[in-house]
Amino acid sequence: MDEEVLIVAIVFFSIALVFGLWVYFSFKGRAEKQQTIRLALERGTELSPDFIKQLGEAEPSKDRDLRRGMIWMALGMALAILGVAIGERDAMGPMVGSAAFPALIGAAYLIMWRYGARKD
Repeated sequence: MDEEVLIVAIVFFSIALVFGLWVYFSFKGRAEKQQTIRLALERGTELSPDFIKQLGEAEPSKDRDLRRGMIWMALGMALAILGVAIGERDAMGPMVGSAAFPALIGAAYLIMWRYGARKD
């Protein structure tokens, strides 16, 4: 097998593996929460609304959009810097153009963080 094809295959396999593990562990976590509730109900324990709320999904942080925006902006800047660092005129344009997509997504998150309704 050609070495370049092997590298591309490994990259795509790694992405698929990370996504698959994320799906598996989030399913496993939800299943364990349901099992905990089921055992408590079988034993006749009365479940308070506070207890069920604790077992539910965590309340998203008020600065979640800020963190996501900063990550997307950093990714956009990294792609732009990579395009400039390559130094070839044929590579610089597409890389800087590709960097605009994550940078604009980051800008949108930062705007939502700044002007969105946040719970204090």
